Amino acid sequence: MKLSFRWYGPEDPVTLNHIRQIPGMDSIVTAVYDVPVGEVWPRESIAKLKKQTEEAGLHFEVIESVPVHEDIKLGKPTREKYIENYCENIRRVAEAGVKCICYNFMPVFDWTRTQLDHELPDGSTSLVYYQSQVDQVNPLNGDSDLTLPGWDASYTREELAAVVAEYNQMRSEDLWENLRYFIERVIPVAKECDVYMAIHEDDPCWSIFGLPRIIVDEKSIDRFLGLYDDVHHGITLCTGSLGCSAKNDVVKMAYKYAKMGRIHFAHLRNVALVEDGFEERAHLSSCGSLDMYAIAKALHDGGFNGYVRPDHGRMIWGEKGRAGYGLFDRALGATYINGLFEAIEKAEK
Repeated sequence: MKLSFRWYGPEDPVTLNHIRQIPGMDSIVTAVYDVPVGEVWPRESIAKLKKQTEEAGLHFEVIESVPVHEDIKLGKPTREKYIENYCENIRRVAEAGVKCICYNFMPVFDWTRTQLDHELPDGSTSLVYYQSQVDQVNPLNGDSDLTLPGWDASYTREELAAVVAEYNQMRSEDLWENLRYFIERVIPVAKECDVYMAIHEDDPCWSIFGLPRIIVDEKSIDRFLGLYDDVHHGITLCTGSLGCSAKNDVVKMAYKYAKMGRIHFAHLRNVALVEDGFEERAHLSSCGSLDMYAIAKALHDGGFNGYVRPDHGRMIWGEKGRAGYGLFDRALGATYINGLFEAIEKAEK
């Protein structure tokens, strides 16, 4: 297990100096954030991130993420250009020593929450998803105070309406076909560069606003892995994304896909399932609905030796910053994850 931590670059209030002080920290998870989706990343930008990371005594081996352009997901003729740009980005980050790329194939919206600062009983705040709040929102009409990552920042209301309308003409099978087309073109490049591609499950793992979502459970992950028979074609096991549905046996999936050698990255976080949705909680098992010890043991017993990072954290101790990505609770999560794996490994001996 290689412990890693997401860092949003020099503008991130959580600094590399902070991150390096977390016991057992190995790698930084980052990306080039100032280049439009679908364009080629400058080698100079990649080299700068690598230099900053290594000067802090950490490894530069995981990218999260190289975003997939909507034209690829929609299967437009322009996808050819964007797929070639994507392949070039794989080559360029590989030149800099990157070993793993996390990405997703979610239409329009990335991870979706209805509130980013819900106060928990202990006074901390966290990200939550309540279906009743989602049901009151139409993303195509009127104003909304609902916070959806990637919504207002990326689209005007008119642009959002247009792209959602395009997806509304698609079936899930169409999205699967466009994913297959993408995979068949990028995995050979990843294999050539020895970069492990790790798709992130849809978050949450069900349809939002009628948009198709297809990487949601064991059956769909099996189908996804069947698109290309190569170890470089794998997944990011996100316990929170899969665990927000009681239908998913995350422990079983962790062992199964680790045993297959197809988990290249793991996002470990806990969620509490509630009647109307889910709430993100502290990483400790007793704080949520997931057995984090059992998940870590399943990964270990399956032979997993890839990258792990504490995922979304609460905001605690008065910290201000990017919702879900503060320092304090993620550092606690990293230490907890370290402890789980150490105990599991030593017990085995």
